[in-house]
Amino acid sequence: MEVEKICEEKIKLREFFDHGLPGEFKYFTLAHFVPILLLLGIIFILFKYQEKIRSLKNEDLIRLTLAFVMIIADMSYFWHKMYIGADIKDHLPITVCGWTAILGGFMLLSKRQTLFDIVYFFALAGSINALITPAVITDNGPTHFRYYQFWIEHLSIFIAVFYMIAVHKFRPNLKSAFKSMGALIMLTIIALYVNANIEGANYLFLSSTENGDSALNFLPTNIGLRIVIMGSIISVLYFIAYLPWIIKDKDLKKVN
Repeated sequence: MEVEKICEEKIKLREFFDHGLPGEFKYFTLAHFVPILLLLGIIFILFKYQEKIRSLKNEDLIRLTLAFVMIIADMSYFWHKMYIGADIKDHLPITVCGWTAILGGFMLLSKRQTLFDIVYFFALAGSINALITPAVITDNGPTHFRYYQFWIEHLSIFIAVFYMIAVHKFRPNLKSAFKSMGALIMLTIIALYVNANIEGANYLFLSSTENGDSALNFLPTNIGLRIVIMGSIISVLYFIAYLPWIIKDKDLKKVN
């Protein structure tokens, strides 16, 4: 009986780390809303207790822990792909969310404005789509590792950004948008090169959409049109991400 129990536990553990079934994760269900509500709750706490957090003796330990979580969450994506035997050429580190997590981790550790500039717009203009339509995990629900890896990585990105805004009073400016756009263009050039030289590669969704419904599904397959439309959308999203600061600056001018 004891041997059977151990075997059952091993099977369950193996299933947890295996790939799920098509359509296992559904949009706008409890499995989708719970992580987002958790994120909103954490952001609320950050702003409500920002003074207390800032004055903590070991405040740097909070940043260190969050940075560690972000980087390990991103690395575990690749470990998981190797575990399930995925072709590594289809999972190279050429994603906006992946680089946002890595740069966000270093941003927390160094408190560098340039890293904040890039991460802020990458998150609010790029990674936000992953929260609304997480197409990459439609095959992995709460019974699979990939579900938790995805949400931990993506939630920590936004927590890091709002942590720096609330606790350390970081903010973007107009130059920040251009810095971030420059970094995105560099990543796009790399993605285009890799997509052109690896059959079936679809980094940054520049070739096609992922499985599952996504806000990108309406885009044309023609690569030229796709880039132009995606660039236009990103520009609008960058403006929307910066809009709260434009409004805030105008309000301050009125007061003064």
